[in-house]
Amino acid sequence: MERERKRIRIWIVFFVVVLILSGLTAVPLEWGTQLLAKWLQVFDGELPRWANYVAGAVTEVGTMYPWMFYGTDWLAFAHVVIGLAFIGPLRDPVRNKWVIEWALLCCVLVVVFAFAWAPVRHIPFYWRCVDASFGVIGAIPLWFVLRDIRKVEQAGRRE
Repeated sequence: MERERKRIRIWIVFFVVVLILSGLTAVPLEWGTQLLAKWLQVFDGELPRWANYVAGAVTEVGTMYPWMFYGTDWLAFAHVVIGLAFIGPLRDPVRNKWVIEWALLCCVLVVVFAFAWAPVRHIPFYWRCVDASFGVIGAIPLWFVLRDIRKVEQAGRRE
């Protein structure tokens, strides 16, 4: 069961690092949206136009109303704080299995929110898919963690 415990830790650390990094991208919002628009210029179609439109809007808001980005600073903070919740499963994965189950539920809710609220904000369908992909991709390592926790849990019952 040591192999499963090691995999659990690796996947949890991976998930937390990616969670925190994705949250921290909300801090340099102006720079980040401009960079994304620049990278997408090589393509043709709606996505580069949308990225350029968003970068322009973010720049305008940053120029006129910089305090509006305080909300995205707190979004980044929330990602860091959520990451701290995974200390429990790192210490004792079986006893703290509920954190992984909760995180999987959160991944499902990412998809629900992306498709429920994005139309209200006039977010194009393809960008809703990008947003929803965070929930889908995030669920993959968590599913592996939960699978291995169940194996460890079963082995503990047999002992």
